[in-house]
Amino acid sequence: MPHPLLTPILALVWLLLNNTVAPGHVVLGLLLGWAIPRFTLGFWPERVRIHRPLSLLRFLGVFLFDVLMANVAVAGLVLAGPRSLNPMFVQVPLDLTNALAVSLLANTICLTPGTVSARLSSDQRTLLVHALDCTDPEQLIHTIKTRFEAPLKEIFEC
Repeated sequence: MPHPLLTPILALVWLLLNNTVAPGHVVLGLLLGWAIPRFTLGFWPERVRIHRPLSLLRFLGVFLFDVLMANVAVAGLVLAGPRSLNPMFVQVPLDLTNALAVSLLANTICLTPGTVSARLSSDQRTLLVHALDCTDPEQLIHTIKTRFEAPLKEIFEC
C-alpha cells in the first residue's frame, strides 16, 4: 500500500458518508481506500511520513474542538448582525517547509468557520488568511501557529 494511513481514513470517510457499516460498504470502502492512493500515486511528490502519530490524533481533537467553537462564535456573529463584524486579512508567517503540511494548514484554516486561507506566497513562507471577526491580528497569528502549525510541524517535519 503506497499510503497505509490513507487507506483506513478513506474507508472511514466512505462509511461516514454512507452512514452505514453494512458489509458491502465496508468492503467497498476498503477497496476505495486501497485504489485511490494506488491510482493517484503519480500525483504525490513524495511519500508521506508521519513522525508522531499520537500528535496527529491530538491535532485532530484540537481541530474538531476548534471547529465546534468556531461554529458557535460564527452563529453568534450572524445573529448579532453585520455591524458586529471586524473582517480583516492577516499575513501569517510560516515555519513549515513540508508541502503537505502547508496544504493541511491552509485547509484546516478554511475548514474552521470564520477563517479562510486566501493565498500562499510564491516562496511558501507566508499565508494570507481572511478572518470574519478579528480585532487582534497578532492573537490570530499566535492561535494559528500554536494550535495548527506547531502540531503539523511536529507530525510531518520532525
